[in-house]
Amino acid sequence: MPTAPTAPALGDVTASDSTLRRFLHGLPGVDPVGLEARAASLGTRSIKTTAKAYAIDLAISMVDLTTLEGADTPGKVRALGVKAVRPDPTDRQTPATAAVCVYPDMVAVAKEAVAGSPVKVASVATAFPAGRAALGVKLADVHDAVAAGADEIDMVIDRGAFLAGRYLKVYEEIVAVKEACGPAARLKVIFETGELSTYDNIRRASWLGMLAGADFIKTSTGKVAVNATPANTLLMLEAVRDFRAQTGVQIGVKPAGGIRTTKDALKFLVLVNETAGADWLDNHWFRFGASSLLNDLLMQRQKLATGRYSGPDYVTVD
Repeated sequence: MPTAPTAPALGDVTASDSTLRRFLHGLPGVDPVGLEARAASLGTRSIKTTAKAYAIDLAISMVDLTTLEGADTPGKVRALGVKAVRPDPTDRQTPATAAVCVYPDMVAVAKEAVAGSPVKVASVATAFPAGRAALGVKLADVHDAVAAGADEIDMVIDRGAFLAGRYLKVYEEIVAVKEACGPAARLKVIFETGELSTYDNIRRASWLGMLAGADFIKTSTGKVAVNATPANTLLMLEAVRDFRAQTGVQIGVKPAGGIRTTKDALKFLVLVNETAGADWLDNHWFRFGASSLLNDLLMQRQKLATGRYSGPDYVTVD
């Protein structure tokens, strides 16, 4: 079975456009049928009731509770922050979510709403979701979010440049955004996997993002037709596993968009455990980008605790 390049080979791969292209196109090709079959097989694994309670709490703690709408208001963002800190006001044992994710102009509002809690504030940036702007505009976006208190930046890559084979341009842009984040903010790099056309491109984008300094690699913006799938997330989990094996550096993974039910979330946790391993079963290394998922997790959590589903007013409508 082909293996990823060894660590010494990674030192010079970003020296020029040609060396980077040679490296990315030299990665092992993806067998689409095999990848999708493995993702489907892992998705059939059942979780026992005792383990399910733990898994639901783990999933809640991994949610980046997200609102990214043109109609977002300070009041909506404050309410989201309150919910992230205490997802179930009737049960203090319910874990907080990992973060809230908002636009840069809402970071200060979100920061105030989660103050004193472990919940992070993530901000999309770099002309999200299309990424169509000059680098200076993108970096200003990042600087504004970090200055307002963002703990994490979710950037989008230039998919047009990537698909045109201008890999060094994409690499250098990620490096510049990482520098703009400074020491305070972790960087998540969004590939928009639904626009990358092939699994080989998703593998190449994963390695490109990691080489450029991403702290997380992320599937999607949630704004296109195809977002996170078990297969593309499995492929990215394989990439972070292999990258750590070759470099010793651990990178997180964030599937986003389309993950709406507890059943979906638990399938993804099985993928994490069986592919990358238990070291990634922590919200420092794995996140769900979601809005409606949290409500279903809370409903299923109550069902396990009481034996019945709650009424329609049990959870807030986001």
